[in-house]
Amino acid sequence: MKANRLTKETISDLGKQERVLPKIEIGSAIAISQWITEGNKKRLQVFEGDVIAMHQNGASSTFTVRKIGANNIAVERIFPFHSPVIESIKVLTQGDICRAKLYYMRDRIGKNARVKEKVLTREQKELAKQKLLQQEQQQA
Repeated sequence: MKANRLTKETISDLGKQERVLPKIEIGSAIAISQWITEGNKKRLQVFEGDVIAMHQNGASSTFTVRKIGANNIAVERIFPFHSPVIESIKVLTQGDICRAKLYYMRDRIGKNARVKEKVLTREQKELAKQKLLQQEQQQA
């Protein structure tokens, strides 16, 4: 593609799709529904895990999700934000963390490999619901 008369902003926005995704933060436990193609069949598969890293690079923004699979084997996947393969993302819990990247979780085993959950009071939960309702009304 020849980009003679395009600005940096328009070049970085090429390939982006308008998507409404929940607010994903580092340490959140999320469930990602993605389309899997096996032969000539397509099906939805859910990948549940903790977000350990995010990279904000315009159209090539990604986030890394880590889960503990069978026989305590860790599986990490890097998902592009603007991938057409991702059907939906659901935030299960918010993590209480103090770092931007959770790569140190790779060295932990057992119960230490879990992210502590952020506990909210009733008032904080009600404020969060009100903010979500206001955002939905603004988008509509």
